[in-house]
Amino acid sequence: DLMSGGLHRVWKAALQDRLNPRAGMTLLDVAGGTGDIAEGFLKRGGGGAIICDINREMLAAGLDRALDRGNAASPARICGDAAALPLARASVDACTIAFGLRNVTRRTDALAEMQRVLKTGGHFICLEFSPAVLPQLQSIYDTYSFTILPWLGQRVAGDADSYAYLAESIRKFPPPGQLTAEMQDTGFGNVTQTPMSGGIVWMHSGWRI
Repeated sequence: DLMSGGLHRVWKAALQDRLNPRAGMTLLDVAGGTGDIAEGFLKRGGGGAIICDINREMLAAGLDRALDRGNAASPARICGDAAALPLARASVDACTIAFGLRNVTRRTDALAEMQRVLKTGGHFICLEFSPAVLPQLQSIYDTYSFTILPWLGQRVAGDADSYAYLAESIRKFPPPGQLTAEMQDTGFGNVTQTPMSGGIVWMHSGWRI
């Protein structure tokens, strides 16, 4: 909330709006961490949700948090690699990855895997930071990313390095056009891209057709 000024909640709400959760619809949230996307999906009426994350500690923290809140409708949690998902082919109706694709080393393998586990007609959405911000925001964005963000990380979390990595990983992430091409190459159809907050974040949408 502090680092994004609360905007991450707006971005994730927009993702849920695009998903349009329904009863009988199952979501796989890759790199789902502590589970906010999956839990939001269930709260909006989704039928079932699975979180897959390579980090067991994040999964455990999310489960503890859900139990502390008395959340009986907690998503299923599995530990796995985005580039080798431990799910059957055509097993879920929707798949999301929010602010996680930057951290996947084998990005095209992960995209192919997320396409593989979707049922025909299944919807994939990637929400991710992007280097493609509006030109008039570039200077302000760079100052915030490389100066203010690490400073806040040190003061608030005691970890400047992780927030410096965040800024660097955003700059190394492919521009929207390249990611669209990668999605198409791995089998997604009807691919669209939507800039948010001046291009700081982009929503990439595709379908298994």
